[in-house]
Amino acid sequence: MNVLVFAASNNRQSINRSLAYSAATQVAGVNIDLLDIADYEMPLFSDEREQRLGQPALALAFHQKIAAADALVIGFAEHNGSYTAAWKNLFDWTSRIDKAVFQNKPAVFLATSPGPGGAAHVLQTAVDSAPHYGGNVRASLSVPSFQDNFDDNTGRVTNPALQYELLQAMLKLKNAVNQRRESSLQRMTA
Repeated sequence: MNVLVFAASNNRQSINRSLAYSAATQVAGVNIDLLDIADYEMPLFSDEREQRLGQPALALAFHQKIAAADALVIGFAEHNGSYTAAWKNLFDWTSRIDKAVFQNKPAVFLATSPGPGGAAHVLQTAVDSAPHYGGNVRASLSVPSFQDNFDDNTGRVTNPALQYELLQAMLKLKNAVNQRRESSLQRMTA
């Protein structure tokens, strides 16, 4: 199973990136493509820029990364109760290539923050809007108070209840990918 993993943040030390990567390592047989959206920074999206520039190569490359994956694990950072500007810009450019940005790939959406809110607001926004953009969210989880619930040395969630939920989310993702493969094989042999 090829999983594209990234944080919806251009902070290269993002705690959401650590959480997403940790989640992806929970299940055996996963090939992880760890992406950093800081490598996909483009001019701020506007209709005028799009008419002048066309589709930026970085937006096309990001779209192709999603296309090549079997599944997605995304950690959503929250800035002032919403998406980071870096994610929103990349998302906007990519949505002009294909409104179904997530390309119906099975996904786990995660979020964390240093505080007790766990970026739950942005996570709920992402989950609620995903179906409009080809999102196939199989599970989501907010991890509050990241430093209290995650060990940077081991790269693991330390709270047993949250760790269990994270593992269950990843098993749902793996099952969804396996079901898609089985359906595809059945169609090919029919």
